[in-house]
Amino acid sequence: MSSTELNIIAPLESPLPPVPEGDVLTDSQWTTFLAIADTFIPAIQVSSSHPRDSLSVQASEYADAVDKIRHSLPADAAQDAVQTYLAEKPSALPGFRKLIQRQFGQYARKDAVKGIRVILSALDTRAGCLLLTGYTTAFHLQPVHIRQEILQQWSQSYLPPLRQLAKLLPPLCISTYAKASASINPILGFPRAPVHGKPGKGFDYGFLQLPPGDDQEIIDTDVVIVGSGCGGGVCAKNLAEAGHRLLVTDRGYHFSAKHLPMSTADAAIHLFHNGGIDVSDDNSVSFIAGQSWGGGGTINWSASLQTQAFVRQEWADEGLPFFTSSEYQTCLDRVCQRMGVSTKHIEHNDQNRFILDGARKLGYSAKEVPQNTGGNKHYCGYCTLGCGAAEKQGPVVSWLPDAANAGAEFMEGFEADKIVFDTSRGNKIATGVEGTWTSRDEMGGVSGTNRTKRKVFIKAKRVIVSCGTLHSPLLLLRSGLTNPQIALYQDSHLLIQYQATMVGTTFQHAHNPWEGGILTAMCDEFSNLDSRGHGAKICATTMLPSWYLPFRPWRSGLEFKVLASEMPRACGHLAVVRDRDTGRIYPDPVDGRCRIAYTPSLFDRRNALEAVLGMCKMLYVTGAEKIWLSKSDVMPFVRDTDATNAEEGINDPAFQSWLQSVRSKGMNQPETTWATAHQMGTCRMSNVEKKGVVDPLGKVWGTEGLYVADASVFPSASGVNPMVTNMAIADMISRGVAKGLRVEEGARL
Repeated sequence: MSSTELNIIAPLESPLPPVPEGDVLTDSQWTTFLAIADTFIPAIQVSSSHPRDSLSVQASEYADAVDKIRHSLPADAAQDAVQTYLAEKPSALPGFRKLIQRQFGQYARKDAVKGIRVILSALDTRAGCLLLTGYTTAFHLQPVHIRQEILQQWSQSYLPPLRQLAKLLPPLCISTYAKASASINPILGFPRAPVHGKPGKGFDYGFLQLPPGDDQEIIDTDVVIVGSGCGGGVCAKNLAEAGHRLLVTDRGYHFSAKHLPMSTADAAIHLFHNGGIDVSDDNSVSFIAGQSWGGGGTINWSASLQTQAFVRQEWADEGLPFFTSSEYQTCLDRVCQRMGVSTKHIEHNDQNRFILDGARKLGYSAKEVPQNTGGNKHYCGYCTLGCGAAEKQGPVVSWLPDAANAGAEFMEGFEADKIVFDTSRGNKIATGVEGTWTSRDEMGGVSGTNRTKRKVFIKAKRVIVSCGTLHSPLLLLRSGLTNPQIALYQDSHLLIQYQATMVGTTFQHAHNPWEGGILTAMCDEFSNLDSRGHGAKICATTMLPSWYLPFRPWRSGLEFKVLASEMPRACGHLAVVRDRDTGRIYPDPVDGRCRIAYTPSLFDRRNALEAVLGMCKMLYVTGAEKIWLSKSDVMPFVRDTDATNAEEGINDPAFQSWLQSVRSKGMNQPETTWATAHQMGTCRMSNVEKKGVVDPLGKVWGTEGLYVADASVFPSASGVNPMVTNMAIADMISRGVAKGLRVEEGARL
């Protein structure tokens, strides 16, 4: 067996927890929903009739589709791979319904599911169908081509719920299909695991285990850190090495390198917040965040950028001089040194090379992005699913092992309910954390039902909250804090470096864009459009099918299947916007889960537009045959390969006309798709209590012994991937906590 074959079969399976009991949809609602999914991704056949179970096309259309798909087909594909792919539909895939059942039953908001159920039920009645489709025939009884016309019209409907569904359902169905499909990966030549590099061995963790019992378990320690991500990991190392008793907890579980990278279906559940994706209240922005042992550091893309000078000055001008001090630079350098951050071993794939090449040809500013890969080349595009090589120096590989070697203890599966306080002379003094611990099952996984649950109180002299931007403010709220910056129904100041509309491209030759480092180059030409540091940076994105394909606007079932097959020749790039305007985080009134009120502002959308237009020009001059935006109201630009105006470059009249149409439409809502993996600022650091949640040392205003150390403390958006900034701030905060504990212990002596 070759080393490549060994790498592809290396990851162990990671069985999922049971699907929630009870059916989230009735039988008739399931019938209608699956009919919708089969319209977005239909089985396609040659027929002169119009059956309900497949999309009928003429023989010439079918032959043309087969030829186009074969243009990108890998050489080792089965002879009948194309026919199998064209005949596949979601309702025939057992995994598709299970994944939707889990999404609706466990992760989707209750009000959103209720609204979907109402519409699905209406589509099975004559009156409801007349209102929603213009026909009296039940939706699922219509032939596919009629159903397709109905769904195409929903995006322009005068009914807001239909417009919302027209935006929400295509990416949901396409992403779920890509995870469940048996045919799409062979069509693309997309392997289960990276073909470059080799599996690595991670750290052997030990986690606290509790016996069954009804009484509350009490654990005593010096410091408890709630969250094991980039902030919590750095704090753990520093405090353990300072000699303090330390317990790090996380609601997620650890999956060793031999389980990584996971499949896209398993990773969404095991490694990400809310089953892989969450959406703002108005469905304008999708939110992606890590939620496993190691937090976002387990699933991020290795990009390791230090805080920009103008951001540091902006924060200093807000009364936080630490950020322009030599001490802060020492913190930045210290965390980068521990992770082996550098550009020395980068080998760019085509996606990133196109950024550098396109910027050079247009005179734009661009640079390589340092990687936290410990001095290794790490030519891998699967890090979104966890690093099986154990080379990416996130918390699980670096900071937490250092903490363990210094005596730290760990607890996975711990859901923090609230911080406990004592009151002395009017001061709220944090004394620990209450929560619920859930064990693994008898096989050491999380898929079994025989799992122990215990109520736990972790008594500690210091509590550090590192739950991440989406969850740290909610824990503070559940703990009864009344600072108006985090109080219920007040703005929990959410800042998002949201990743603007994707620009996708197709090139002439296959280059397998899922291979190679995900984000190794960046163009910063458009990062300061208002002379105050607001704008956007251009970078590559992960090219996993279930992540990339949903961004492409859906227009018809046959077109989707043909265009999806182009992915081996495709690229995906993003405009990462440093936003000026904010939103808020608040608990769902029904079940307390994280709710997000955020809509991209006109100011931030205009900045995104400039970067998108610049990105399109970069991709044009690097030879893209087709350029599309994640905007439903803009058709793709297709280069005229027969034209004789090659020397005109971006002055090509047809290209300029297309750019003008993009500019005239702008980044309008709801036609534009937005997503964010960089949330920050919900527990802002400030020099006075009325302006923020934590003081300049990370201590929560109005309390003693309680700190926050994660990206939620950023005073404003960092403008670059936040990992290094997060770690440097946590380095400062945790060293301060250690110093305070030493002073207390000295006083007692």
